[in-house]
Amino acid sequence: MIDLSRLLKNDMNLLICLYVLLQERSVSRAADKLYLSQSAVSKQLTKLRQVFDDQLFERESKGLLPTPKALSLEAKLQQILLQVDQLSDPDRFEPESSTRSFNIDLIETAYATIYPRFLPAALAEAPNITINSRDWNANSLQRLQKREVDFGIGIFEWDSRAKTHVQTIPDTLSYVELMRDSSACVMRRGHPALQEEWSLETFLKYRHIQVLTGGITSWLLHEVLDSKRLKINNAVNMSDIASAVKLCEKSDLLTSYPYECVRDFVDSADIVIKPLPIELDPGGQFLLWNKQFDTDPSHRWLRELIINQFNGSE
Repeated sequence: MIDLSRLLKNDMNLLICLYVLLQERSVSRAADKLYLSQSAVSKQLTKLRQVFDDQLFERESKGLLPTPKALSLEAKLQQILLQVDQLSDPDRFEPESSTRSFNIDLIETAYATIYPRFLPAALAEAPNITINSRDWNANSLQRLQKREVDFGIGIFEWDSRAKTHVQTIPDTLSYVELMRDSSACVMRRGHPALQEEWSLETFLKYRHIQVLTGGITSWLLHEVLDSKRLKINNAVNMSDIASAVKLCEKSDLLTSYPYECVRDFVDSADIVIKPLPIELDPGGQFLLWNKQFDTDPSHRWLRELIINQFNGSE
């Protein structure tokens, strides 16, 4: 068996190769990411198998399947490689002179509810930073775990019936709840439902606009109704709440959406907002990041600035 400590001291590239193989689960994709030939990656994998006295990966139809030994090394590799990256990082972050770019995956509602609360303060302190935003999607948690993005802003539920409960957030991520919100129902003024008892039966009687964004395929409302074998009759599916509100104004369609996002339309649109006629625990909008960023000075600066904007908020 090869002397592990001596070999790894002399060839850090082996650790990088193993980490990328764990992330990509494919020799060809790892080779592309490392700018190496597949043959070179295969040779490094052979050496790694000797180093760790383990197969590390088994071939399957979809690529490589890590062995338990390989999976046990992943978190340690993250820590080692991050520490190496940080050797060149400054010990202090000076926002006034920084040109750093931050990458954020966020749910669409956060553009209206979260960004206005922290971005003005962030740009006042660090006028030359850049915020690269991308809508939250099915791969966002994985991107956070791979440190491909600095932050995520996502919705997670406190209701025990929810598939996206807070407890489903991966252990490799840190998180802080920024705000809590409940969904509400939007309809036009003069809607016939306003002349009826506001009940679940009335809510389901009319056709709806379903607004789904950022890789979210259903809300807690849909999950709870499904459990009761009830279904919303959707006439239109779209991804833009502003357009949905305009359509509600001109029809007898209803739509449901987080209250903090739709209440801004009350003054400019001819609508009425009603609470949902079903008991649901409010959900939270959470700031998430990889625990490996905990001690990074620039990351900590923006993280604390965001969190401080919400401390003590109503």
